[in-house]
Amino acid sequence: MLSPRDPPATQLRSGASAIGLAAPLHALRALPRDTRDTLFLLAVIGWILLPQLGRLPLWCSALSVAVLAWRGWLALGSRPLPAGRWVLLLLAVTVSATWATHRTLLGRDAGVTLIVVLLALKTLELRARRDAFAIFFLGFFTLLTNFFFSQSLLVAAAMLVGLLGLLTALVNAHMPVGRPPLAHAARTAGWMALLGAPVMAALFMLFPRLAPLWGIPDDAMSGRSGLSSTMAVGAIASLALDDSVAMHIRFDGPVPPPFELYFRGPVLTRFDGREWRAAPRRFDVGPAEGDLRVAGAAVHYQVTLQPSNRPWVFTLDAADRAPQLPGYELTRSPALLWRADRPITDIVRYRATSHPEFRYGVTPGADLGDDLELPAGYNPRTLALAAQIRGDPRYAQADALTLVNLVLARLQGGGYRYTLDPGTYGRDTADEFWFDRKQGFCEHIASAFVVLMRALGVPARIVTGYQGGSLNPVDGDWVVRNSDAHAWAEVWSPGRGWVRVDPTAAVAPSRIGSLARLAPPAGVFASVIDSVSPTLAQNLRALWDAVNNRWNQWVLNYTQSRQFDLLRNLGFNAPSREDLGTLLIALVVAASLLAAAWSWWDQRQHDPWLRTLERVRGRLRALGLPLAASAPPRTMAAVASQRFGDAAAPLADWLLRLEALRYAAKKQGRLATLQRELKQLKWPR
Repeated sequence: MLSPRDPPATQLRSGASAIGLAAPLHALRALPRDTRDTLFLLAVIGWILLPQLGRLPLWCSALSVAVLAWRGWLALGSRPLPAGRWVLLLLAVTVSATWATHRTLLGRDAGVTLIVVLLALKTLELRARRDAFAIFFLGFFTLLTNFFFSQSLLVAAAMLVGLLGLLTALVNAHMPVGRPPLAHAARTAGWMALLGAPVMAALFMLFPRLAPLWGIPDDAMSGRSGLSSTMAVGAIASLALDDSVAMHIRFDGPVPPPFELYFRGPVLTRFDGREWRAAPRRFDVGPAEGDLRVAGAAVHYQVTLQPSNRPWVFTLDAADRAPQLPGYELTRSPALLWRADRPITDIVRYRATSHPEFRYGVTPGADLGDDLELPAGYNPRTLALAAQIRGDPRYAQADALTLVNLVLARLQGGGYRYTLDPGTYGRDTADEFWFDRKQGFCEHIASAFVVLMRALGVPARIVTGYQGGSLNPVDGDWVVRNSDAHAWAEVWSPGRGWVRVDPTAAVAPSRIGSLARLAPPAGVFASVIDSVSPTLAQNLRALWDAVNNRWNQWVLNYTQSRQFDLLRNLGFNAPSREDLGTLLIALVVAASLLAAAWSWWDQRQHDPWLRTLERVRGRLRALGLPLAASAPPRTMAAVASQRFGDAAAPLADWLLRLEALRYAAKKQGRLATLQRELKQLKWPR
C-alpha cells in the first residue's frame, strides 16, 4: 500500500498443526506488508464510521461496509484494484442517491453522507503513498463529523482511539523501507499525541469561542426526545421509556422534599378532544396573570440542561428572577415558564433561584374562557357526571377547592390505577378513564381531571415538566431523566389564583412522595447484572452519570464567559476576545521557544558524537586554536594541520574519521572505538 518497491506478496506459510490463536497470529505475521498495512487502515476507517452507520441512509451504510469488505478481500488475495471508470461510476451513483435522499448536497446530513462515501470509495484507489495520505486526511475529517451528532464522552473516547489509529497509519506510511512493526508506529503516534496534548489544552482553553462550534441550526436535532408544546394522551408515557438524562441539578443547600420538586415546562390550555396545546404566543402575554408573589426561604441551585431543540429553560416552581444563562436572553411567560430567545441546541449550564411557596394569577389579566373551554361532542359521560355533581345541593355553589377535593377523593377511592401501559384510548379519553379503564399514566389522569374540572365550571389547565429525580451518590447531583417527565394540573380559585393540583398523587402517592417510577422491563444484560448483584447496575449507572456530567460541565459547557472568568483570575480587568488571542499567541510562541531550546540542549547533552566532538574542540581551544562553536571536524582538522603541521596528522585523521562516522549507515561500536583511540592519541604541542 505504502511503497511500490515493497517485495511481492509471499505465500502464507503452512500452519495446519497450529491450534487456538497461534494460526491466526502466524497468518497475520506472514502477510505481506502491503496487505497488513491496508487491512489495518481499513479497520481504522471502519472504527471511525461505526458510530455513523445508524444515522446514515441505509444505502450509504450498506455501500460503505460493502466497499471496505471488498477492498479487504482484494488486499488479502493481492488482486488488482478496479479500473478508475468503475470508481467514477460508483461516485456518480452515490451523488445521485445523496440528492434523492436529502434533496440537497449541502448541509450536515447530506455532507456527512458524501464524505463517508468518498472515504470508502477512495480506498479502491489505494495504490501509492500519496493515495494513503489522501485517505488519512479524509479520515481525520470524517472523524470530526461524528461530533456533529454527539459530543458525549463515549463518542469522544471512541474517536480518540480512531485518532491514534490514523496517526499510527500515518507514521507507518513514513517508514517505506522494510517491515517496521505496527507496535513501533503506534508508540511513536502515542508519543506525538502526548506531546501535542498541552498545545491542544491551550487551544481549548484560550481559543476565542465562536457561536456553537458543532451546532448546525438547519439540521435541528430532529430525533431529540423530550417535552413538547403539545400533549396527546399517551405521549408522556412514551417518554417514560427514555431513561436518558434531561438535566443535572446541584443544590447549594438541602434538597427540597420530593413533593416540591416540580420543574415547570409548557402550560397547555387548548383541548381539541384528543390533544392539548399551549396557547398561541399572542395570547401568552400580559403581566397581570403572572403577578408572582413569593414567600418563604429561597432555593438556590445550578442546572446543567441537555439540548432539547426547544427554547424552554426549566426551573423549580417558581422562579421570580431570570436564570443566569450567558449568551441567551430570557423572558418569562404569564404562566411562569422561562423561555430563551432561541432553541437550546447545546448543553447549557445556568444558576437559578426559586421559592416553593408562591402565588400567582390572583387577578388574571386575561379572560379565563380559554381555561373553561371544552370541545363540543366529546366525553358526554364526563359532562353528565359534572352536571350530576352540580345538581347535588351540597355542591351547587361549592368553590373551586371544594370541588377539587371531591374529585381527588373519587380518584383515591374509586379503584383507579397508575400504569405505564393502560392500552390505547379511543375518542372520548376522559370518559374511558373515569368509567371504563380506570387506569392510566400521568397525562391520562391529568387530562381527565382537567376535563372534569372544566365541566364543573372551574378554570383548569395542564402543566407539563419534570417531577422528582434521583440523587447520584457519587457526585451529589440531583439527576432528572426524561422518564421523570410529568403532567399535573392547575386550577384557578378566586383569592388564591392558580393552584397546583397533582391528581396522579391521589392515584399513586408513591409517584410523588417517594419518587417511585414505572419503568419498562429490564433488558437481558441488566437482568444478568441484577441477578449477580442487585446494586451493581445502579452503582455503575451512578458512576457513569457522574463522569459524564463532569464531561458536560468542564468540556462541553466551557463557554466564552468561563474563558473570561479564567482571564480575570489571571489578572485581566476587562477581558475580551483580543486578550484571549494575545495570550494564546504568547503561549504558543513561548512553547515553541522552549521546545527549540530543549531540543538544542537535548541534542548537545545526549548525543554521544556531539559530546565527543565538544571535548576535542575544548582541548584544541586550550592549545590556542580559534574555533567557532559550529566548526565541523573537517574544519578543525584543517586548522590543526595549519598550526602544527605534520604533528597534527594523527589528530586530523581521527577528526576526518569522526566526521565520516556521522553519516555512516552502521555506527554500532565504531564511536566507542574512536573514543578509545582519542584517549591514546598524541596531541601536538
